[in-house]
Amino acid sequence: MKLLYLTLLVLPAALLCFQSAKIFARAEEDELDDVVELDGEDNQVVGEDVSDDDDSVVKSSQDIDTTILFTKPVPNNGDSAFDLQAGFPVEFLVGFINKGSEDYVVETMEASFRYPMDYTYYIQNFTALPYHREVKPLQEATFAYSFIPNEAFAGRPFGLNVQLNYRDASGNYYQEAVYNQTVNIVEVSEGLDGETFFLYVFLGAALVLALVAGQQALASLARRRAPRPAPRVQETGTNNDVDYDWLPKEVVAQLKKSPKTPKQSPRLRKAKRSAGDD
Repeated sequence: MKLLYLTLLVLPAALLCFQSAKIFARAEEDELDDVVELDGEDNQVVGEDVSDDDDSVVKSSQDIDTTILFTKPVPNNGDSAFDLQAGFPVEFLVGFINKGSEDYVVETMEASFRYPMDYTYYIQNFTALPYHREVKPLQEATFAYSFIPNEAFAGRPFGLNVQLNYRDASGNYYQEAVYNQTVNIVEVSEGLDGETFFLYVFLGAALVLALVAGQQALASLARRRAPRPAPRVQETGTNNDVDYDWLPKEVVAQLKKSPKTPKQSPRLRKAKRSAGDD
């Protein structure tokens, strides 16, 4: 039983220490660099400065109006800065309105994370989706785009840049920053994480130990307060050795011949003896 108690106390504590060490190591890895290397073409980390000729002046057409609508997640009260969940898809729609007199072709749309203090510094590029859709004069088109923020960026603010690339019928290319604001990447915890689970295990083990200790204490107290049993009195039976010296010899002989005869009281025996003498 003592070994069981010791196991219930030591095992949750060891698990908590292991989980804490793992979380601390992960925190150290997250603090190494602001730029994290990712695999795949969909999530490319650039980590380099962009020349002023590229993004300092965004070239866009006066005949085009664009709008953006986030469908997942939805900004609270239309705030410019809102939270994006790390590891969960971000989805939005971009409206493209042609107010001019010539055709426009929407080529691609891309998104990227920028350093919030300097939007010319790329942190992560997302896939450039090709559309190649023609929009006639006085018409409108809607384009959908989605990406997933990397979990390594959780707990940090980034500048989110959504850029639309299109051209007119004359072959002139344009770029328009549909969205260019700071967002917060947050970590969403679903259900029980490891640290909370081990904490519950430790609390459960402590509760079980407390219940067992309380039960043993109550049992010991009950044994102390229980009344002691009274000493047993040994009953002695009647002695079968009867003094027959005072009886007549005839009566004694009769009693010895018939042992099954029920015993009679001395008064009755005296009455019978008197009757025999008469």
